[in-house]
Amino acid sequence: MLDSLDSPFIHAANSENFKALVLDNSNLGPVLVNFWSKKAGPCLRQYPVLDKIIHEYAGRLLLINVDTKTEFIYTKEYGIASVPTLKLFRNSEVIETLHGYQSEHDLVKMLDQHVVRDSDQLLASAIHQYSQGNQAKAYEMMADAIVEDPENPRLPLAMCKLLRYERRYTEAVKLLKSLPDDIRENSDVQLLFEMVQFQAERNDEQTSEQLVELMKINDADLELKKQLIIQLVIEEHYEHALLQLVAMMEMDQSYDDNYAQSAMLRIFTLLGGSHSLISQFRSNLRRYTH
Repeated sequence: MLDSLDSPFIHAANSENFKALVLDNSNLGPVLVNFWSKKAGPCLRQYPVLDKIIHEYAGRLLLINVDTKTEFIYTKEYGIASVPTLKLFRNSEVIETLHGYQSEHDLVKMLDQHVVRDSDQLLASAIHQYSQGNQAKAYEMMADAIVEDPENPRLPLAMCKLLRYERRYTEAVKLLKSLPDDIRENSDVQLLFEMVQFQAERNDEQTSEQLVELMKINDADLELKKQLIIQLVIEEHYEHALLQLVAMMEMDQSYDDNYAQSAMLRIFTLLGGSHSLISQFRSNLRRYTH
């Protein structure tokens, strides 16, 4: 039974030990909490999958089972409306939630974004080399690690962040575009890709204030307006950038292969799905999209 398994990687939580098992342990590494019920068939089908995965991670991930029928205080606290519900904790916070039965493939895909892998040790060594001034060696080590473990999103992320730090934006964009679809779908990868792509499109490192002054001379210059939009995004002045994109659409909605529409969608990605600016400007996107 789930509440009587003898495993160093699997434990049952109650009101007395939840903090120690889940919250405290999550400060050391990821903790997967399985909210379940003995009377729910999907929970019983889910458990063998969880058991297999947890033991394959061999201590890099803990599984904590919470019986929602007896530990209802946590059912309420974490908003559990159905079982099974899986919540991944890190640093005392929920960082992922999955509802219903999950296949082994889908579970591993989610967990691999957070569980330390062997390739992370190679990444740490590469970062150390970089900090010691051995940039070429560091990039070589990271490239080798990516080839050996193409499913670890932290490897290309780290490499692209270093390229971005060195202002090698075009190279960073090229690397991000070459990643497998599964890695490209990672939220951190998406955010970095959109920002680096904007930086790669910038012609000059002028401030938005300087570009605004130039626009006063020729407000009809759409390329200048495009550069202003890019700089506003880089400075994270997203609302001003969106207003400029609306102005660009009104002047020429098809300019530069519908740049305004695509740039607006990219800004929406940077903002995140629930940001108020998205609902505020989405109607403009629909108005000028055919």
